[in-house]
Amino acid sequence: MTTSADDQQELEKEIEQTREQLGQTVEALAARVDVKARAQEKLGQLTAQASQAGQQIRKRPVPAAATAGVIGALVLFFTVIRRWMRHDK
Repeated sequence: MTTSADDQQELEKEIEQTREQLGQTVEALAARVDVKARAQEKLGQLTAQASQAGQQIRKRPVPAAATAGVIGALVLFFTVIRRWMRHDK
């Protein structure tokens, strides 16, 4: 069986594409296995989010303080209700 030069070039091109795809797959798998790098990436994302939240609080401290106050009041309310319910038993 003989192959023409065009067939040979096409085959080599397909082999090269397959190698590139395989290399990309291996890199993707290696990145998923690298837990330390993934943890650092997630930490970077969380740090950026916290930074943005901090900037928003500095820009608008009154709504942030009001929100914190409401949350604190709710926690206190539910704590008092829970203790009151325990003493009634």
